[in-house]
Amino acid sequence: MDIIELKHVTKRYDDGFVALKDINLKIESGKFYSLLGPSGSGKSTILRIIAGFSSPTEGQVLFDGKDITNLDPAKRQINTVFQNYALFPHLNVFDNVAFGLKIKKQPMNKIKPAVRDALHMVRLDGYANREISELSGGQQQRVAIARAIVNEPKVLLLDESLSALDKRLRKEMQFELRAIQKKLGITFIFVTHDQEEALSMSDEIFVLNDSKIQQNGTPVDIYDEPINDFVARFIGDSNILPGRMIKDFEVEFTNQKFQCADAGMKPNEKVEIVIRPEDLDITSPEKGKLVVTAQTQLFLGDHFEIKAIDADENEWLIHSTNGCKLNERLGLYFDPEDIHVMRLHESQKDFDARLESYEGEDGNE
Repeated sequence: MDIIELKHVTKRYDDGFVALKDINLKIESGKFYSLLGPSGSGKSTILRIIAGFSSPTEGQVLFDGKDITNLDPAKRQINTVFQNYALFPHLNVFDNVAFGLKIKKQPMNKIKPAVRDALHMVRLDGYANREISELSGGQQQRVAIARAIVNEPKVLLLDESLSALDKRLRKEMQFELRAIQKKLGITFIFVTHDQEEALSMSDEIFVLNDSKIQQNGTPVDIYDEPINDFVARFIGDSNILPGRMIKDFEVEFTNQKFQCADAGMKPNEKVEIVIRPEDLDITSPEKGKLVVTAQTQLFLGDHFEIKAIDADENEWLIHSTNGCKLNERLGLYFDPEDIHVMRLHESQKDFDARLESYEGEDGNE
C-alpha cells in the first residue's frame, strides 16, 4: 500500500530557479527508500515537501490517500533526522529524546518507558543522563534517531544524516539504520549522494538529476539496467559506447555483432552500450570477444583497475583480480547478459513497458 504519493510536484522559486520538475513518485509502507543524486538535483527539496517544511508550487502530496499538501508539519505523522542532527546541547540524552513527547504533554509515566525503549532500540542503554557534548558522532546520530522514533511516526525522513561521520562509523550506521527500519517496520526515506550507501541500504532507489527523477527501481535494477548515460555513470563505473540494435537480442558495437539480453527496440536503432568493468574477464587475445592494449594499471587491494584501449581508440576500464603488463594485448570476454543496451532519451515509463513486453514474451515461450 502506498503511504506517500507525489503527483506532478513542481517547485519554483521567486528568482526563477526550478528545483523540481513534474515529480511523480509513490512510496510504499514499510520499505527503505533512498533519494540519490548529486548536489542540487532536488532530492532534499522532495524531503522538505514531504515533511511540510516547503510547499510545492504545483502538484499534490498525498499521505494514506489524503491530501496533505498544505497540512502543518507538526500534524503530519512524519519525523525528520537532519544532517546536523539538530540536538539540543543544553539538554541531556533523556530530555532530547523526550522533547517531542513533552511538547505533546504526555505524562511522565508514559514518557520514561517510551524513552527507555527508544534508547534500547538504538543501543544506547545507560546513556539517558549523558550530556550531548560527551557523545561521539555516531552516538549523537543514534540519539537523533531515538528522538524521531519515540514519537512513533509512520514515516522517518533522513537528510544526508550519515555524511558527517567517518568512513568506518558510516558503514556501521548503514547496517544499524537498516536493522532499525526492519525492526520497526516503518517507512524510511533516506537522502544521499553516496551511490554505495544507497545500493547497500535500500529496497528501492530514486535517482535524481537536473530536478527530475531519472530512474527508479531496486538497487539491482538500477545497477544492472541503467536507463540512460547519467544513471550508468553515476551508479558505479561503466564502459559506455555507441552501438546499433540489429534486432532483438543482437547488437553491434566496435564494428562487431554480439548476442545480448535486450529487446523491444527498432531494427538498426542507434543505442548506447554499457558494460560494467567487473563484468570483463581477461583472457588471451585469441579467446577474447574484444582485443585491447593495457595502458595503465592500479592495484586497489581487492582488485586491479586496468585502463586499456581497443583498435578503434575506445577506452576500456577493467576490474580484475589478475594484473597485467603495460602495453600487453589482452582478450576481453563477457556474456550476453553483461551487455546492457540503453535507448537514447528513453523515459522510465517506456523503459518499464519495453521490459515487461519482452519479459512477457519470454515467459510465454
